[in-house]
Amino acid sequence: MITTMSHSSTLVLLLLLSLHSITFSEALKGGFSVEIIHRDSSKSPFYSSTETQFQRVANAVRRSINRANHFNKNTPKTNLTQNDGEYLLSYSIGTPPFHVYGIADTGSDMIWLQCKPCKTCYNQTTPMFDPSKSSTYTTLPYSSKTCKSVQDTSAGGDNCEYTISYGDGSLSQGDLSVETLTLDSTNGSSIQFPRTVIGCGRNNTVSFEGKGSGVVGLGRGPVSFISQLGSSIGGKFSYCLAPMTNASSRLNFGDAAVVSGKGTVSTPILSLGPVFYYLTLEAFSVGNKRIGFGRSESESESDGEGNIIIDSGTTLTLLPENVYSKLESAVADAIELDRVKDPTKQLSLCYESSFGDLNAPVIMAHFRGADVKLNAVNTFVEVEEGVVCLAFMSSKLGAIFGNLAQINLLVGYDLEKKIVSFKPKDCTNQ
Repeated sequence: MITTMSHSSTLVLLLLLSLHSITFSEALKGGFSVEIIHRDSSKSPFYSSTETQFQRVANAVRRSINRANHFNKNTPKTNLTQNDGEYLLSYSIGTPPFHVYGIADTGSDMIWLQCKPCKTCYNQTTPMFDPSKSSTYTTLPYSSKTCKSVQDTSAGGDNCEYTISYGDGSLSQGDLSVETLTLDSTNGSSIQFPRTVIGCGRNNTVSFEGKGSGVVGLGRGPVSFISQLGSSIGGKFSYCLAPMTNASSRLNFGDAAVVSGKGTVSTPILSLGPVFYYLTLEAFSVGNKRIGFGRSESESESDGEGNIIIDSGTTLTLLPENVYSKLESAVADAIELDRVKDPTKQLSLCYESSFGDLNAPVIMAHFRGADVKLNAVNTFVEVEEGVVCLAFMSSKLGAIFGNLAQINLLVGYDLEKKIVSFKPKDCTNQ
């Protein structure tokens, strides 16, 4: 009887392992999706029940301002601070799997997290990953091709050490390594990615705190998560960002990331740097008023090509001062309400109104080859009870198409075709 039970259990276990293997294989062939969480959602490890929704908005505005400094061309190329990250990815690292939260960021080009032993680390309130307890962790030698392909690496004995410098002078340093990364897909299966290149941070003087462990870079560059997935996802990923509620957003890969069908428009990705996704924004229009964009002050390419970065980690849309002032004027002309001052003293165009009574004009963003319709949810934010403000801001440090402008749009990146596609979609029903 005992022998029979043992034999049956073995068969069941083998069957389950086989099914998991099939699920993993099918996920890569057919694509897969994972949940991403807005940092202000009640599902987020950064959620604070003592903050009001309006305090969260004010904090997001401040993070957008800080974020602009990190995209300045005079700062190092890998750019992020904890307070800038807006969407979080839950994943596991190592064998056995160790659960962590990382900031899902299209403006960063590396996966890194804090690791034990840590010489100098920020105050992470959740357990820290200990690579000595993982059977699949391996440091990369300095002589490896991967080490040579990554910017700012050095020899730590025989090992490859990375350094990520930030615009505010802080940094993360540690061992460039390979490890098994595991994602939980939205269909209930777990998908393992063996020998994923990660940074095991042991000296981190960045402005991080709380339960987050680091960054999952979705930008360009040889060791971003997207680049490492490469041909297995056909160079495709997409996301659909729900409004700042407790609704889940999705991050899709491979065939699951294809954006097509009625209403889809596409614009070229410009190859102007190793990390960011540059697009060409030709103009905005408000009614019959067209505001030309032209050449960016931060990225000097001819004919204004590559004049704006599309970014998942910035809340507001940031524009050159001359473009912003004309856009603000056109929007103000279209709204027949009395203006009020922003109680947070950060945004310029505000009204005493609810969203329903605002009657905000549609703003069209005219990217090269792609006209993207921006509704009130994309262009205004409520900063106080009964006070709404234009969610755009002038900046001297370059232009960013932020995540508020991308809400309720399926945004797809096809790195083989070198295009970003947009399709209107209710992202609360995914």
